[in-house]
Amino acid sequence: MDVDEHGNKRVFQRLGASNDSGKQHKVCYHWRAGRCNKFPCPYLHRELPAPPPQQHQPFISNGSSSKRPNQGVHDDRSFSGARRSPNFNPTWGRVHGAGAGNRAQGSGAGNRVFRKIEKLCNYWLQGNCSYGEKCKFLHSWSVGDCFSSLTQLEGHQKVVSGIALPSGSDKLYTGSKDETVRIWDCQSGQCTGVVNLGGEVGCMISEGPWLFVGIPNVVKAWHTQNNTELSLSGPTGQVYALVVGNDLLFAGVQDGAILAWKFNAVSNCFEPAASLKGHTQSVITLVVGANRLYSGSMDRSIRVWNLENLQCLQTLTEHTSVVMSLLCWDQFLLSCSLDGTVKVWVATESGNLEVTYTHNEEQGVLYLCGMHDSEAKPVLLCSCNDNTVRVYDLPSFSERGKIFAREGIRAIQIGPGGLFFTGDGSGQVRVWNWSTEAAAPA
Repeated sequence: MDVDEHGNKRVFQRLGASNDSGKQHKVCYHWRAGRCNKFPCPYLHRELPAPPPQQHQPFISNGSSSKRPNQGVHDDRSFSGARRSPNFNPTWGRVHGAGAGNRAQGSGAGNRVFRKIEKLCNYWLQGNCSYGEKCKFLHSWSVGDCFSSLTQLEGHQKVVSGIALPSGSDKLYTGSKDETVRIWDCQSGQCTGVVNLGGEVGCMISEGPWLFVGIPNVVKAWHTQNNTELSLSGPTGQVYALVVGNDLLFAGVQDGAILAWKFNAVSNCFEPAASLKGHTQSVITLVVGANRLYSGSMDRSIRVWNLENLQCLQTLTEHTSVVMSLLCWDQFLLSCSLDGTVKVWVATESGNLEVTYTHNEEQGVLYLCGMHDSEAKPVLLCSCNDNTVRVYDLPSFSERGKIFAREGIRAIQIGPGGLFFTGDGSGQVRVWNWSTEAAAPA
């Protein structure tokens, strides 16, 4: 296999970097090495030309609904690289080749930056910090200039384990371990309904107008347009993961099984289709990509299943702790674990997956979500066990910013018009927006 001097396996070649040298700004050395922790940094954290900024739709609007755009299936778990710059080169963990149109981050080199300790002020959280702007701790839910917090949605009393935006609906749905699903109006931000389920919500997804909720021993299915409500029996224990692929609904269950149902339009119900066995402990995460189903488990393994015949093709055992989240991006599979690593997998000539890059965090990693920023550039949101979410450029893994929460963030959902949503362990749901100002050329 073709390997470059930094140990990265070249999978395919893209167009090279721009030769336009109209900008003479200095690029941050530490950012190139993937370890700059200055927010703001006086030097450039960009090497690609910035496309024109896009228009954003606020979560709380006046008379206009915030409806989900016509997106692909589960774009928060499997997002395409089709919108990337033509200068994109899939070399993981570093950036090489300068481009034009670089964007400065933070103040100029001649300005002194007052550095704060990257920890939330406990007194500010309680609303009574007397130091104000002079406090050495953060009085903000984030650092970095690429996104901003719009509002917070209060109501859940325990961990938010799922967030969904069904197609054709102007409602946001959130599920929690407090045994409820809350329904929020996207125009006002107000809670318009609470559904008591009688069991902790382990996961929640939407597919078209359908909303699927995993609770102990059952999957609840609601059609948000005609109010059809179904109960899918079969799981033994908590349902931790749900995904749709090849016209099947898959559920990852506490006993290690992966159950599948197929919708019967004649009888208007979901019929059991298969049970996939192999994992020895709870299945925590599922994702579909490239005609494959990928499953991550508490048994520390990832299994690769053929979506056509539902046979296990490969078992990946490189993680040393629970596999918490999986994400398909372009030709790659990304996985994260409580072992503190994010691994990037790529298919070899034989078709088997192997690790091409490992990113290390100081804490266990809880959740991965991929999306595009206001410049249509792919970014990775990486939720960690220290109550933060790191925001990384892909494929360089250079840090763009950081989100803070009262407790660990377990759910992230992409919204329309540059919005995204996070749900944390305290029950708080927060609405975020990618900033267009940060995308302005220097």
